[in-house]
Amino acid sequence: MDFNMGQKVKQLRKLKGLSILQLSEISGVSTGLISQIERDLVVPTVVSIWRIAKALDTNVGFFFENIEKKTGIVIRQGQHKLIITNNGNRIYQILSPDDKNHMIDFAKITLKGGQAYEKEELFHEGEECAYVLKGTLTLQLNGQYYEVREGDSIYFQSSIPHKYINQQKEDCISICAITPLFFNK
Repeated sequence: MDFNMGQKVKQLRKLKGLSILQLSEISGVSTGLISQIERDLVVPTVVSIWRIAKALDTNVGFFFENIEKKTGIVIRQGQHKLIITNNGNRIYQILSPDDKNHMIDFAKITLKGGQAYEKEELFHEGEECAYVLKGTLTLQLNGQYYEVREGDSIYFQSSIPHKYINQQKEDCISICAITPLFFNK
């Protein structure tokens, strides 16, 4: 699926009147990486695109949107927005409506065996809660590691530096709720 992420980053950056250097300073993402993203040479991590989105006063989902937005009470199977990163090693299926009229983002996350959701720890305002449907998820939270197995759940303040890791060979599938909005804004 072609989202034209690089073009969207570039257009929004220019619309905001920012140079690549200014966007880099605001977002904390290197000028080189922003340049590569804008030229569609790399697919950034969710943390990098989240930082860019925040600096551009938008949300991660903006960069993955197709032309048509679907909102409503029921989101039918096959109509959920998918965000696929790291060559398919991380798949985010957004279960909440594709709009900003709600207070929580809800996602089904598949992390392939031996992968981390992100290379670096992330922290932001809000709360997170996750339930592991399949496999084992390791949560790195403020330097401590917690193993979350199938049927277990976790809850923590998102302001604490955190990272999700799958140290097992099998895929890990979890359901995660994040507030405030992370994928939609």
